[in-house]
Amino acid sequence: MSDIPVLTLDGPGGAGKGTISRLLADELGWHLLDSGALYRLTALAAERQGVDFDDEPALVQVARQLDIAFLPDEQGARVLLGEDDVSREIRQEHIGGRASEVASMPAVRDALLARQQDFAQLPGLVADGRDMGTVVFPQASLKIFLTASAEERARRRQAQLQSTGSHASLPDLLKEIQARDERDMQRSVAPLVAARDAITLDTTELSIPDVVARIGALLAERGLKP
Repeated sequence: MSDIPVLTLDGPGGAGKGTISRLLADELGWHLLDSGALYRLTALAAERQGVDFDDEPALVQVARQLDIAFLPDEQGARVLLGEDDVSREIRQEHIGGRASEVASMPAVRDALLARQQDFAQLPGLVADGRDMGTVVFPQASLKIFLTASAEERARRRQAQLQSTGSHASLPDLLKEIQARDERDMQRSVAPLVAARDAITLDTTELSIPDVVARIGALLAERGLKP
């Protein structure tokens, strides 16, 4: 793995990690890991199977037995659970909340760790998540921590939902985001925190092209950009 270049993008939900990581992976011609999708898939699979979310051993079994696939398309990737396209279903707010609960469980994180590391393949990997630079790929070539104000992230999430025909109030979204941030930062295992050697970028006032350009320049400085 040490010979494979890895770019990690960590940070809270709504900071732009998903969109930016897909654009960078496409620009670089590298593989893409959406680690959050693995936790969302675990949560969705557990919900479908009627698993109690307080039953950590049962959730571990769900994580180990996930039948998943990521298929590239114009939107970035289609996510399959078995034969079902669940790309939109796993992005629902309640699944995101459940995923955050699942991600706080040490045994579940251990069950998914090796699966995430297997995504590191030549010519390189862009890894999007919350502990990519601190736990999953501590020797990454470049670590970025993306953040933005909770208010801005709530506005972005509302706009995203509206674009798909769904609706949610801004105050409710803000409350959910703040609760998820607190849960992610306070969990005992792999809490949401910037790696010591990560570069922090606040995207509150930045456009997506601006962020991509800044990270591209950092990659170029390290001789990682083709």
